[in-house]
Amino acid sequence: MLSSAMDSRLEPLRGDVQIIRNEDDVRQGLKALLRIDPRLASIAEDAGPLPLRLREPGFAGLAHIIVSQMVSRASAEAIWRRMLPADGLLTADGYVLLHPEAWREFGLSRAKAETLSRIAEAVAAGRLDLSGLCLKPPGEALAELTALKGVGPWTAEVYLMFCGGHADVFPAGDVALQNAVGTGLRLAARPQAKALARLAEAWSPWRSVAARLFWAYYAAKMRRDMVPVG
Repeated sequence: MLSSAMDSRLEPLRGDVQIIRNEDDVRQGLKALLRIDPRLASIAEDAGPLPLRLREPGFAGLAHIIVSQMVSRASAEAIWRRMLPADGLLTADGYVLLHPEAWREFGLSRAKAETLSRIAEAVAAGRLDLSGLCLKPPGEALAELTALKGVGPWTAEVYLMFCGGHADVFPAGDVALQNAVGTGLRLAARPQAKALARLAEAWSPWRSVAARLFWAYYAAKMRRDMVPVG
């Protein structure tokens, strides 16, 4: 959950950008989506309750997303447990002090380890403010995140969704979302990223809720938990 302190820090975005803080915001967004696009009603029935799944913004939140990418949930959580220090708080300052081969002990790939090291060094040196970045408009925040080597659009979009609470972000490159939208809307073929991004524009300003909806739909249909972060 986002803390009350983060609630107050995110307040400046109100007016221009909707922020998801709790389950009520998700329910509000879903109601709005069903008014915008009535085709989503049957999908919502199949999907069931939509998860909130917010994490605190900052190094640990972004690190968890990177660790979770392209591996099973069980593998990601096993790696994450090995990465956590005794106090359970993973910080950029602590990460930069790890010995150079710690990533092997954690079970990280070299690419992920290098990305995490670059991010940790930037945060520890004060060159990157991951919490403050969540206060920026999505386009600006996404551009800043993807300028970091190793951070692609999916990682940046998921960080803004699940750590920043941004309500109008849609990771169109996510294959599970592409499959879910293609199946749920009975499209002739699975939409590729550009086509899905154009399609998702109709669900603004609640595209993050639409993503939650289609992830939940995919999980219900395929009996697999495909939401990228826990």
